[in-house]
Amino acid sequence: MPDPLPKHRLCLHTATTKPWSLEECCRHYSAAGIGQVTVWRNLLENVPLSRARSLLADHGLTAAALCRGGFFASTQASKRQAALADNRRALEQAAAIGAPTLVLVCGADPAQSLEDSRSQIRDGIAAILSEAESLGVVLAIEPLHPMYAGDRSAVVTLAQANDMAEFFASPWAGVALDLYHLWWDPALEQEIERCGKGGFLRSFHVSDWKIPTADLLNDRGLMGEGCIPLRRLRERVEASGFRGPVEVEIFSTSYWKLDQEVWVRRIIDAYSRHC
Repeated sequence: MPDPLPKHRLCLHTATTKPWSLEECCRHYSAAGIGQVTVWRNLLENVPLSRARSLLADHGLTAAALCRGGFFASTQASKRQAALADNRRALEQAAAIGAPTLVLVCGADPAQSLEDSRSQIRDGIAAILSEAESLGVVLAIEPLHPMYAGDRSAVVTLAQANDMAEFFASPWAGVALDLYHLWWDPALEQEIERCGKGGFLRSFHVSDWKIPTADLLNDRGLMGEGCIPLRRLRERVEASGFRGPVEVEIFSTSYWKLDQEVWVRRIIDAYSRHC
């Protein structure tokens, strides 16, 4: 068995401790010895961006990424334009808090074909790519599980995300790999290698797939309590050349009800034993 991951690579998504404010996340993550955080945009709604950056710095935290942009696809031109405006705002937020990556949940519209949605996703990324470059923020395309193809993302495999990254051929267009969404894919390990060789991989997210799953959105498992071969796939990711943070992203109604300090300690233990 390989050595456990060093703790300094552990990154926690603020959505994993949803009951906490940004200030609470910063304070408690730092106290637990966690040095990296991926910030969800809802926590920036009532916090000046300068204050958010100061909170991170004052607690010794590095922003790994900002979640989330995207949702480019729509049959309505007005909604596509609104999405571009929102993504430009997200890029500004990422730059302001020092996050090098904006994770994209790319969107889909059930009123049109997946091919049309993917075309609009490419167009949307193309429209903001120069702004991403000017702000120094990478756009990371995150493929979601096919159960979300109808309304959340027409990009549902790592191959599709790699295809888009290759299409742009830009250091400012990359890929976010979330094992919760992709563990089932028979081509996953091949596409991880491709992603690494292309230099696309910018974010790596872990959780687990519980059996049974009570809710497909908000019942993700803690690492080690499901069926995802986390350590094996983490090794494949590292063999592809990735040495970035291992981001714990767990949406769980049941875990959000726990004492969140206890929850964070459980996450750290599971990260050490199973990732």
